[in-house]
Amino acid sequence: MRMKSLAIIAALALSTAIAGCSTIGGQIFSNDYGAVSDAGYQLPRIPIEKVPRQYHRQEVNYDTKEKPGTIIVDTQNKFLYFVEGDGRAIRYGIGVGREGFEWHGTAHIALKREWPTWTPPREMIKRQPELAKFANGMEPGLKNPLGARAMYLFNKGGDMGYRLHGSPEWNSIGKAMSSGCIRLMNQDIIDLYDRASVGAKVIVM
Repeated sequence: MRMKSLAIIAALALSTAIAGCSTIGGQIFSNDYGAVSDAGYQLPRIPIEKVPRQYHRQEVNYDTKEKPGTIIVDTQNKFLYFVEGDGRAIRYGIGVGREGFEWHGTAHIALKREWPTWTPPREMIKRQPELAKFANGMEPGLKNPLGARAMYLFNKGGDMGYRLHGSPEWNSIGKAMSSGCIRLMNQDIIDLYDRASVGAKVIVM
């Protein structure tokens, strides 16, 4: 009888643990990184099995007082959260600014562009003269550093020069190697672009 009671207690404990795990996270979208045909471009499949699982797009518990639609960027842990409300958020893996290019603050999305043109800043061209050929802009495409989508961050002073954007360099997710912009996998930036609105608040921590 005692053994039966212990078995019941163990089963209840296991079910509680499983239930607890289910509330820590939510749906994980690891199957959403296949090839995508978009605006005449054919985005290749991302080998998502090579990307650490924590950086796969997923719905998670997220406690914040910020209103739904807000974007919160956790640069230390390399996550971007799109606040859904009711204690939930969509979490994306990101790449962030390398040493010397980190930044923190509050901004808003002023513009959104599909398959944007990339124009390297003058300061970047000085550091990398080979980029001078793109001084008037690099045409959209699969090799464009801004990827499939870009959202342009402004503050009270105007254009900050920073973007939330896609990147063909999926292996840079989870790393600090950009010039300050926040990069996502192309399939993720398309998803975020469809959720986020012009005017949305962006908090970079």
